[in-house]
Amino acid sequence: MYIHAVSHYLPTQVVGNEHFTQLNGLSSDWIIERTGILERRKAAPGENTNTMTIEVVKRLMEKTDLTTVDLIVGGTYTPYDTIVSIAHEAQHFLGIADIPTISISTACSSLLNAIEVVEGYFALNKATRALVIVSEHNTLYYNEKDTISGHLWGDGAAALLITKERQNEKDFDVKALITGGAAHTSKATTGVMMKPADGGVTMPHGRDVFINACQYMPKASLQVLEQCGLTLADVDYVLPHQANLRISRNVMNTLGLPEEKLISNIQYYGNTGCAGCAIALSEKWDTFKKGEHIVITVFGGGYSYGAMLVEV
Repeated sequence: MYIHAVSHYLPTQVVGNEHFTQLNGLSSDWIIERTGILERRKAAPGENTNTMTIEVVKRLMEKTDLTTVDLIVGGTYTPYDTIVSIAHEAQHFLGIADIPTISISTACSSLLNAIEVVEGYFALNKATRALVIVSEHNTLYYNEKDTISGHLWGDGAAALLITKERQNEKDFDVKALITGGAAHTSKATTGVMMKPADGGVTMPHGRDVFINACQYMPKASLQVLEQCGLTLADVDYVLPHQANLRISRNVMNTLGLPEEKLISNIQYYGNTGCAGCAIALSEKWDTFKKGEHIVITVFGGGYSYGAMLVEV
């Protein structure tokens, strides 16, 4: 399984920390110290997960042919429409008939679960060219006056063309992929929640989210390396879920890897949910060198987690 091309889309509106200083008294230094976030992107009026999906698919079309896609998988926990999913929106835009079209949600882990769905279709010979879209409109659901989590969120989307067979030498080879759920832990179902009819995004147990994210992302990263017979010495970059820069640094410290190997964009985009890792991968795509190994690891509410090892 290969990642052939990636694209991303970010809304143009930039919301700096000074907005929250004026809104609820949180200083920029306080936000940066606890999250690493300097600014984030916010969808404009009329933008939503479905419109961002169309924009990111258009950008992917500039890089590769999507006319022969035979599977579409969308991932989001912030849907604009709970019936017409981002996957259906993409299929409608592309005008491709009679192909599997699926939308999933495992919170911020949805990117890797979507790719795992693709892996299953490929294994069963039910598809060979899959379009994966991850799109999040966090600012539709959040309460920006919430001093616990209101300043964390940003909006954005990404799209990937994943193929069963290699298309060219620049494709990224997916060497291993694992996902899991840790909902058996005591605060998993209340650590972070999004209830549109009951307060939007809430994070009553942020400390528990932090602890579990710092535990499961390194654990999953080591598991995918072991599956491939590789060690931490073989890792060139780690791309963790863009939730909190302190979490990312903790993951690197647990793995014993230098911060130079950390890929992070939360400083400028905030927590863009399941789209964050794919946005960062798209931004860095042309800078990676042949033979490099990248570990992408995620953690989401619920709790969900996973890791994927790719080789350039």
